[in-house]
Formats: sequence, structure tokens, C-alpha cells
Amino acid sequence: MLSNKAKYAIKAMLALADKHGQGPVLIGDLASQEAIPRKFLELILLELKAAGLLHSKKGRGGGYLLRHPPEEIAVGQVIRAIHGPLAWVPCASAGSKMPCPECTDWETCSIRIAMKQVRDATAEILDNKSLLEMLEESRQAAEDKRNVIDFTI
Repeated sequence: MLSNKAKYAIKAMLALADKHGQGPVLIGDLASQEAIPRKFLELILLELKAAGLLHSKKGRGGGYLLRHPPEEIAVGQVIRAIHGPLAWVPCASAGSKMPCPECTDWETCSIRIAMKQVRDATAEILDNKSLLEMLEESRQAAEDKRNVIDFTI
């Protein structure tokens, strides 16, 4: 399940992507626009900055902005910046060779094998879905919603 922290991180990144090229966005504006508690958002933005996804500018006209264009930032990067690996269990993480403490045979463990498949499928989607694509999909869904004729009486 996606945590509120990761959801808020994605929402903040999408809002910044939507304003890309328009200059820095203030934390307060971002918090109120996206209905994210300000103190929590501050911590999230610091983590995203530390992960190299954001820039910050101090002083008058300051705020946060994306470090890269929205089409170059994948949702998987945002989630990893907040939670670390996408795997549900540590032994299924990409490059992991560490068995779980209770594991008797790491190479044949059916849980690890299944969770590695889940991780691979999840990474395939999230690492190939950019912030720009998410914005475009949301805009298209809103357009589709406006174009639906309500036949209910």
C-alpha cells in the first residue's frame, strides 16, 4: 500500500511539474493547493531535494522547483526517494543477496521469487511513467469526464 508520505510526495511533485518553467513555488502555496500538512510537506521536500529531484531557492522569490524537466522524472524515482526499494521484502530488492533471517534457502524461496516478480512488474510501470505523463493522463481523464453526457434522470 502506498503511504500518505509517498502519496503526498507524488502530489507535490506533480504540482511542481505543472508549474515547471514558472519559477519556484512556495511551500505554503504548495501545502494549501495540495491539502498537505505544511510541516509534513517540508520534511518530504527535503527528502526529495536530498535525492536530487528538487532545487530550492532561498529568500524573496524563493521556493521549490524540479531539478529536471517533468518528462525526465519517473514516479518510481519519487517513491524510492521516500521509501527506498520498491520490493515488498528486502530479499526481493534489486541487487539484494541478503536472505531473510528465517530463510533456509534464499535461491529457492517461493516468497522471494514471487515478490521479485511483483517488484519487477511494479518497477516496469513506475520507472516508465513520468510526471508529465501523469499530468497528461489526469488532464485527459478530466476532459473525458466533462465530455460524458449524463443520461440519468
